[in-house]
Amino acid sequence: MKLGGCVYLLTNKTKTVIYCGVTSDLISRVSQHKNHEFRDSFTAKYKVTNLVYYEQFISIEEAIAREKQIKAGSRKKKEDLINSMNHEWRDLYPDLLETL
Repeated sequence: MKLGGCVYLLTNKTKTVIYCGVTSDLISRVSQHKNHEFRDSFTAKYKVTNLVYYEQFISIEEAIAREKQIKAGSRKKKEDLINSMNHEWRDLYPDLLETL
């Protein structure tokens, strides 16, 4: 899924960690997280692999601005974002793969 940009939230299986990232290729980037391609990364260390929220933007600059806004917010605000789209916190990655 190549777009101008996406901001996304990932969590671990126990939902104790929320990670916010930005990318121009959501499917490839989430695949990198799931496969721990960057072994020393935060997401690999804490096993943060479940895509629970994402937003798409026309430009990467918009996505970066939104990422900064989300990161500046509290955990509660991140949880509210996730719950607005995905109240079960299920992994949305398989759904993305079906759209190919």
